[in-house]
Amino acid sequence: MRLPLIRLGASLGAAALVVGIAVATAPGAGAHPEHGKPAHPNWQPVPDGVPMSYVVNTAPNHAQLQNAERAVADAGGTVLQAWPQIGVIVAHSTHASFRDDLLDSRYGRAVQSVGATRTVAVTEGTPAAHGAGATTKATVGDATEGTPVPDPREGEQWDMAQIKADQAHAITDGSRRVLVGVLDSGVDDTHPDLAPNFDAKDSVNCTDAGVPDTKPADWLPTTSGHGTHVAGTIAAARNGVGIVGVAPNVRIASVKVVNDDGFIYPEYAICGFMWAALRHMDVTNNSYFIDPWTYWCSDGADQQAGKDAVWRAVRWSEQHGVVSAAAAGNGNYDKAHKTTDPDSPDDSTPVTRTIDSNCTDIPTELPGVVTVASTTQAVAKSSFSDYGQGVIDVAAPGSSILSTWPLSMPGGGYRVISGTSMASPHVAGVLALLKSRHPWATPAQLVWLLRAEADDVACPVGDARCTGTTDDNAFFGEGIADALQAVR
Repeated sequence: MRLPLIRLGASLGAAALVVGIAVATAPGAGAHPEHGKPAHPNWQPVPDGVPMSYVVNTAPNHAQLQNAERAVADAGGTVLQAWPQIGVIVAHSTHASFRDDLLDSRYGRAVQSVGATRTVAVTEGTPAAHGAGATTKATVGDATEGTPVPDPREGEQWDMAQIKADQAHAITDGSRRVLVGVLDSGVDDTHPDLAPNFDAKDSVNCTDAGVPDTKPADWLPTTSGHGTHVAGTIAAARNGVGIVGVAPNVRIASVKVVNDDGFIYPEYAICGFMWAALRHMDVTNNSYFIDPWTYWCSDGADQQAGKDAVWRAVRWSEQHGVVSAAAAGNGNYDKAHKTTDPDSPDDSTPVTRTIDSNCTDIPTELPGVVTVASTTQAVAKSSFSDYGQGVIDVAAPGSSILSTWPLSMPGGGYRVISGTSMASPHVAGVLALLKSRHPWATPAQLVWLLRAEADDVACPVGDARCTGTTDDNAFFGEGIADALQAVR
């Protein structure tokens, strides 16, 4: 079990189909480009009878999607979820030869790539789990703007002072129009600091094979308070209780992409990004990396197919107005100079492998996603924070951050924890303030503003790992995110 971007040691709608022109291909004509590629170097195929999950990528048009679904059926698989907007299918099969049989099907030419999304048997996705969702609760409460009134524990929030959120709140707490999706382990909607800003009608669980599930019981936190902590940093309400978030007047929704064992598989994240776009969210926070590969490389068909499927979802969400922040990672690793990966696959037996720039931490290294490093109260790089020249966009506080914790869990109420998981939601909050100030700005424009307005931080003297200049370097990127500039 793992939530990868948290340091526990610190304490504990529908869219229209994209219609295109299908290209008819004679059954069996030509060799499929996927044939001959290894599934992935560090894993042996499972035997028959073991249920496995796959992403199947095709062209984003109705005819090709139908042919790809027919290929899945011909190969003895079952389609669990199809995303016609991006040409991605989630399928399950118990046939060890599913991948080859799919490509050999008379409809196999419709398949651009296919890959297993994990190295262990799938346990979710039974038909009974896909029934109609129960009626969701209405959005609760309505915070107001005005003269900031300190909440009881606001004085403990050094992080808000570092990004000047305390000064920004004297101007605005953000707009109710703005909705932030917390792609994480679920959010406690009963927490008094979160209930006023919580949007239940737009919340969803994506951990049932990547099939959207809107039953409230399923998008609530079960085994982890990680998502609730993230949500508080973004938008804990100004209500005279506990703490205050970076953007305490914007709305938040729970988009659960972390299963009860702590894993985030590609189909979960794809569902999360697609849901964010379909529900017209403005910002998402992503404090995780996608399992089972710390880095998804191009030398294995499974990894390349999974990376492509997630990238399609991220790109589609950006095209529909969603800007996304993601945590850089907690390995104190130089992402600009990758060498080895000793931790993959993390859902079975890791095997140390050599990696390079063709290997990508997703979603944080995908184009358009804001990569966030972590700082300490002393405005230094957090010891655990990943870094990399040209990789880090901005930095934000991530060491010893006080935020909300599920009331039903030990230590419920509030907790101090550390990680780049805690840095990323500060930036998601600043992006929400920027969106409040510039409601017509595109995601790319919001990222440009975020980077341009960040406060420069120079490299520490004598640390050769920190390459670059004062205004853009390996540790801090363009600098520390600035909430005050965002609202000015």
